Amino acid sequence: MTDFTTETRVETAAPEAMHSFLCERLAVHGRLVRRPDGTSQLDFDVGSALLRNEAGALRVELASRGEVDLFYLRVMLADHIIEQAGEELRFTWSGLGSETAAPPNFRLMTVREVTPLAPHMRRLTLVGKALGWFDSDDLHVRLLIPPRDVEPEWPRLAETGRVIWPQGAAKPAIRKYTIRRIDVAAGEVDIDFVVHADDAGPGSDFATAARRGDILGMTGPGGGGFRPAGWNLLAGDETALPAIARILESLPADARGLAFVEVQDENEELPIRTPAGMEVRWLHRGKAAPGTTDLLLDAVRGVDWPDKDRYAWVGCEFQAFKQIRSYLRKDRGLGRDEHLAVAYWRRGENEDSFSVTKHRH
Repeated sequence: MTDFTTETRVETAAPEAMHSFLCERLAVHGRLVRRPDGTSQLDFDVGSALLRNEAGALRVELASRGEVDLFYLRVMLADHIIEQAGEELRFTWSGLGSETAAPPNFRLMTVREVTPLAPHMRRLTLVGKALGWFDSDDLHVRLLIPPRDVEPEWPRLAETGRVIWPQGAAKPAIRKYTIRRIDVAAGEVDIDFVVHADDAGPGSDFATAARRGDILGMTGPGGGGFRPAGWNLLAGDETALPAIARILESLPADARGLAFVEVQDENEELPIRTPAGMEVRWLHRGKAAPGTTDLLLDAVRGVDWPDKDRYAWVGCEFQAFKQIRSYLRKDRGLGRDEHLAVAYWRRGENEDSFSVTKHRH
């Protein structure tokens, strides 16, 4: 049974061609069922899409169990419809609202509190309205960092369901972060920032200079969650520390396993509420530059692994990610459902040139 639905009627002189195009493009993301009556159903992890030819139009009906999933499903369909028919095409989804409405996954957030956690880690407590959307197992959000000395513009929602992102000088910088804590009733989220004195990016700069009352945007959630097994391995550097800490604090009391965290020294270690059966081991790289050591790889290689009921989660620099992922797959024989490895960053690149979504699993 589905709880959320929306539909649209796309006027086109060639509904059959658009129908076939959508089936071809979207079948790689889900399961396609073509019915004798000419309709097509596409089933995805987040919901389903039903395509039906009409006279001079294609009707698209979407259904999902969650409002968040329905929104992302609608964006995906809208993007592919525009890809096939062109930007000039206009269509409206039921219940979508006006053309200038903000996307339902966007919130304006205000800095309420700034808390230094370690020499290179700072926590911002942000407040906003209706944060229940973000209270999910997904770990990450995207923060929209406003430009300096320019009034920012924020994303808006077109009548077609596509998200229109600001351009030019008023465009915010977009960076991915982990929700460390969320309190829907209080309207609060905690975001932990790694801050750098040299070669800092927009997120680090914002966190370093942040004061009560500063504004930024937030979209999401995303990035997937963590499904604990009987035995769990977590491994990452300081960029993944907020995610590792959140995962550890969400594990059941009987969880077992190891967590390796690479930081500069003992001053960067943070207290984490951890189940008794999960051991946290801090790896100190000392004066070595981040992303230049084999500390995480060597630690993972030295683990005494169980043969079954196991799961590994890894988040780190790109080169370490490649080596650890290869070890997990080839040497340990972990299947796709037994591990998730993500490159959070790449030495020598920033997030504008390095896409996390291209370097995962």
